[in-house]
Amino acid sequence: MTTQSVPQSSQCTKSDYIVAKFGGTSVANFEAMSRCSEIIVNDKNVRIVAVSASAGVTNHLVELCKAGIEAAKRQQHIDGVLAIQQAILNDLSLDEDLALGFNQTLDAFQTLAAQTLNTEQQFDELLSFGERLSSYLFTQVLRLKGLKATRFDVRQVLKTDSQFGKATPNVAATAQAAKTHLIPLLDDSVIVTQGFIGSDANNLTTTLGRGGSDYSAALLAEAINAKSVHIWTDVVGIFSTDPRLCVKATPIARLSFDEAAEMATFGAKVLHPATILPASRSHINVFVGSSTEPELGGTWIEREKSQLPGIRAVTQRKNQILLTLKSPEMLLASGFLARIFTILSECNISVDLVTTSEISVAITLDNAPNASRPELDQECLDKLAEFCHVSVENNLTLVALIGSEIVLRQHEMNLMKVLSDFNIRLICHGASKHNLCFLVEQSESDAVVQAIHSRLLESNCAA
Repeated sequence: MTTQSVPQSSQCTKSDYIVAKFGGTSVANFEAMSRCSEIIVNDKNVRIVAVSASAGVTNHLVELCKAGIEAAKRQQHIDGVLAIQQAILNDLSLDEDLALGFNQTLDAFQTLAAQTLNTEQQFDELLSFGERLSSYLFTQVLRLKGLKATRFDVRQVLKTDSQFGKATPNVAATAQAAKTHLIPLLDDSVIVTQGFIGSDANNLTTTLGRGGSDYSAALLAEAINAKSVHIWTDVVGIFSTDPRLCVKATPIARLSFDEAAEMATFGAKVLHPATILPASRSHINVFVGSSTEPELGGTWIEREKSQLPGIRAVTQRKNQILLTLKSPEMLLASGFLARIFTILSECNISVDLVTTSEISVAITLDNAPNASRPELDQECLDKLAEFCHVSVENNLTLVALIGSEIVLRQHEMNLMKVLSDFNIRLICHGASKHNLCFLVEQSESDAVVQAIHSRLLESNCAA
């Protein structure tokens, strides 16, 4: 299989601007940062760099947000954050302007982390420190490579609502702020900023949710009308399935926006699902590659429709809930589904799959273990129970076949043979020609993915 390398150009116009994002492992230490800086040096079109927190930092910050954390454990996590930063500083001396900001940010972190936090806004403020600190360090690394690099606080431009923990970006306000504060800087300097965080109308710090740095990069690319956004991670593109499960999984050279959105939504962890939204609506190509092996190319996600109909990948998303709502009143009645979805919307619950029969509806929901609250709380269940019987099943995994123009053609009926060895709780097909989804017991999901990939993809891996 042939992959496409990141394009190089000696000319740089505004239409050629690129936003590059580096994940936590890519900025984990001085060596990793130095390796990533070479990517920036070698591509003069990269004008904005969005960085994640150094690997391990966000995990410490999440623990510090938990209620009832003991003083000794709290200090242990504070020390963990400081140790990761200090390990990088052992190989790096900050310029005066960066040292001042870095030390002030570090002091602010320690002050807030030592307190007992009670609000979602305080949690977002604490969680933001990982990206804020790593952006100072990466700016200095770029300067060591001879680049004129400026550290920029993304909260000046990435504007959101006040839904702390999972804020929704205000695209118009972000574009206007970028025009005023960010775009004038791009001709003169490489801008290093933060992924994952933004600010609301009151300039309070917000976050876009775990893994939101990809989304941030795409939003910034949209705000400056960039040509493309490059997501640098620890794998060589997006694979036909998780290569840790299937050794014969292969990178996919090209995906359409629709295919990539389905893969990200249904469990491909290389890319944050929301990343595709701004890229698709603004016709910005997305590249996903490995920061440790950039010469190997990666996956391009583009507007063009795939030329390869059929199944191209299989993904899984664990920790799913199956919510089944049943009522005889649903038979030949109107408004039942509207009532259900009104309640789910009021509880801010996002639905993935929906199937219906004459008197029941089955809905799948995400129940990620690292979420700040359960996706389905008792208040919501009580409201639903007022007019229907409610059943909740846990420990399920959503397995999705992703591709283009998926229909169960004769050769794809092999899927039924594969699934006959497992217990299938729900199947959903027809709403989109880009996916075919089903629920299985979580204890069996790895084996299901391996069996499907072996039978349907390994003889004809997508290219």
